[in-house]
Amino acid sequence: MSVALPLLLLVAAVVAVSAVARKVGLSAPLLLTGIGAIASFVPGMPVVEVDAELVLLGFLPPLLFAAASQTSLIDLRRDKVQILRLSVGLVLFTTFGVALVAWWLLPIDFAAAVALGAVVAPPDAVAATAVARRIGLPRRIVSILEGESLFNDATALVTLRTALAATASAVSVWSAGLDFLRASVGGALVGLVAFFLIARVRRHIKDTTTSVVLSFMSPWLAYLPAEEIHASGVIAAVVCGVLLAHKAPYLQTAQSRVAERANWASVQFVLENLVFLLIGLQAAAIFDHVDESGLSYGQVFVAALAVLATVILLRPVWIVGFALLARSRPGISSGLRLRESLVASWAGMRGVVTLAAAFTITAEEVPQRDVLIFVALVVTIGTLVIQGFTLGWVARRCGLHAPDPREDALQQAQLLQAAVGAGLHRLKEEVQQSTDQVDERVLMSLRATSERRANLAWERLGRSSAEGAESPTAAYRRLRLDMLDAERAKVLKWRDKGVMDHEVLGEVMQSIDVEESMISAIETRDAEARERILLTPENRRGGCVDLQEAPSTIDPLTHEDTCPECLREGLDPVQLRLCLTCGNVGCCDSSVGKHATKHHEATGHPVSRSFEPGEAWPAVTVQDTR
Repeated sequence: MSVALPLLLLVAAVVAVSAVARKVGLSAPLLLTGIGAIASFVPGMPVVEVDAELVLLGFLPPLLFAAASQTSLIDLRRDKVQILRLSVGLVLFTTFGVALVAWWLLPIDFAAAVALGAVVAPPDAVAATAVARRIGLPRRIVSILEGESLFNDATALVTLRTALAATASAVSVWSAGLDFLRASVGGALVGLVAFFLIARVRRHIKDTTTSVVLSFMSPWLAYLPAEEIHASGVIAAVVCGVLLAHKAPYLQTAQSRVAERANWASVQFVLENLVFLLIGLQAAAIFDHVDESGLSYGQVFVAALAVLATVILLRPVWIVGFALLARSRPGISSGLRLRESLVASWAGMRGVVTLAAAFTITAEEVPQRDVLIFVALVVTIGTLVIQGFTLGWVARRCGLHAPDPREDALQQAQLLQAAVGAGLHRLKEEVQQSTDQVDERVLMSLRATSERRANLAWERLGRSSAEGAESPTAAYRRLRLDMLDAERAKVLKWRDKGVMDHEVLGEVMQSIDVEESMISAIETRDAEARERILLTPENRRGGCVDLQEAPSTIDPLTHEDTCPECLREGLDPVQLRLCLTCGNVGCCDSSVGKHATKHHEATGHPVSRSFEPGEAWPAVTVQDTR
């Protein structure tokens, strides 16, 4: 009970504060940190001191693995230079910059100052991406921040280990370099081996529950062996997580992937938010330890604030400096434009790794250990509050916004249209090669299902129900939800009568729930797309010659808010298309008339774009007969 009850109360606090944060539009991590810090000073509040090993072994591997599983290997490859520059170069730059300030202001030797620099140097993966996603930043910035946060912990922890070794004996640059090389390369190799072993096992697992349990074991299967050989467990867990996520469509069943995402989302939510609550709850205990250090509070506070200012300022110097250098020297790439660099340089929130690393320092290695922990706490809370609460304002001042849902809807529609086309082509091949006669009703059902999926994606870009008639897919969703309600009521009535087996009832209920959850998720996403305007217009031209040569717009033959052919035939269009060759306006394939396609078939004009009132985005779609 001494462990269970406090743990239950902590999780309950996480759930309650997170719910309030969502309701009032605040960041849950920042709110939890603040509440924890205030609560730590309440009289009668138990002293909270989190063991560093608990964080480094219990929290860090699953959180890094979860973050890595959501990171694109393609994006990491694309931004590898920028990520390495931040996760290695910036960490070392910050480490030695802080070391000089701390060595000047505190009575510690330079090796201990370097240890402090390594502790506060790495931004936290959880803190940076949690705040970045909440306020809405362009995906390129979030991708680079994620990549940086996944690998910078390894640089910091190896530097810390080298600095602590130097407090006891001299450490040469050569031995420090070898230690870093062994940690990084060794960690990557262990992560790669762990990936191959887990992937080999996963190929033979068809049971969803077993696959999810193996996923929960994976972070430690990579982390622990790497730490055992004194390599970087952080890099091992990250490499393993990124590769497993990239290969998941080939290694796992669809059911296990869906279940794994749902389970990891719950675990990640609890661990992430619990971390920030624990950071705050340690504030009072750390203050008490500073009182025993023999230094005055004034001297320690000045040093802590100076280190905080150094940490905040050195990041823009590095990131914006490279952005300015890239503008003057084309051979150097910063990966981000100047405005993006300014925002990324302000996204340097520290988190639990900073405090956990500080707690690994012993009093034997650094007599002023408690002072260093206090400085780490000030830097962590200071960056969370100062940068966390102002990052959104900085992004808005720089004119950067979150990815627009209508732009996402356009990309999804194009991708899904291509996928559906591939599926219909495969269906045609199967029918032609089949020796058995396939019932035409089966073929009609398959084609209708594919067309409905494609039309659903395109209709998200159309007018809202308030502006026009209900789209066919919207009507389908509304009627199907009513049908599912009736189906569920019938199943529950049979359940209450006790005339059916419980397992049979459970399977039927699960199938109803899965279908309803998919429809409800699509409805929520569509509502968001209709409510938002396009903030970041982009041409999705790719390598198609027709798209590259097509103008963004053309004077339409009609400026009426309807399809002329539909008007003549007495039909209702769902969404309008504008031919970029002649200006013809026709309805899309979600409409009954499909006049845009008929125009293309009659004229061969290859490119059309959306033609809806109030839409100024130049996104185009291609209808190519080649």
